[in-house]
Amino acid sequence: MFEYTPQGVCSRKINFDIIDGKLHNVRFTGGCPGNLIAIGKLVEGMDARQVAEMLAGNPCGLRGTSCADQLSKAILSFL
Repeated sequence: MFEYTPQGVCSRKINFDIIDGKLHNVRFTGGCPGNLIAIGKLVEGMDARQVAEMLAGNPCGLRGTSCADQLSKAILSFL
């Protein structure tokens, strides 16, 4: 299980597994639970690199990043 501390967003931690290049068990601590649980469900079993590319640069308001963007950064940091 990988653990990543996001920056500039409400969530405080992102945990996930990468097994054979596929993303599994994405869990956010903190943030907007409904949206973040949905992200985890939507990306389950997908190619980790494709997920990172798809979510990169997705902003939340004026923050310049988002929990989805931070998940992208987290994935890339462990590939």
